[in-house]
Amino acid sequence: MSAAPFLPTSPREPAALLLARGVCRAFDHLGYASLVEFPLASGRRADVLALGTGGELVIVEIKSSVADFRADQKWSSYREYADRLYFAVASGFPSALIPEECGLMVADAFGAAVLRDGRPTPLAAGRRRAVTLRFARVAAARLRRALDPEAGRLDGL
Repeated sequence: MSAAPFLPTSPREPAALLLARGVCRAFDHLGYASLVEFPLASGRRADVLALGTGGELVIVEIKSSVADFRADQKWSSYREYADRLYFAVASGFPSALIPEECGLMVADAFGAAVLRDGRPTPLAAGRRRAVTLRFARVAAARLRRALDPEAGRLDGL
């Protein structure tokens, strides 16, 4: 018996889910652990949060279309929760729309390539600890629910 994979609970279009899959695969190859639809303490959800072996935290905001990018400007608040912020887009997306201070990844369902690194904004030690602990608790809760879908949910996770 194998556990069912975690699927985001928020409604997302299939194209965005495939881009998230490719981004997570790329992070796997880079030695990062990643979670999709990560709940931030602010109440927002990051499309992907990745945790590196040295404790670095990276948020990736996935944009499946120009309309999606233009309709969503909440991404700037994600800087408070990660050392770097990236946008992941499909091939053909006009990269000039992505702010220069943000990293840029081009992704598909099978992987992603980093076209540019964003400007680093190192987290304060207390914030890093809080986000890292939240990462661990969210990952553990999702793994538990894969084993037992009836398991209780932790408040805020």
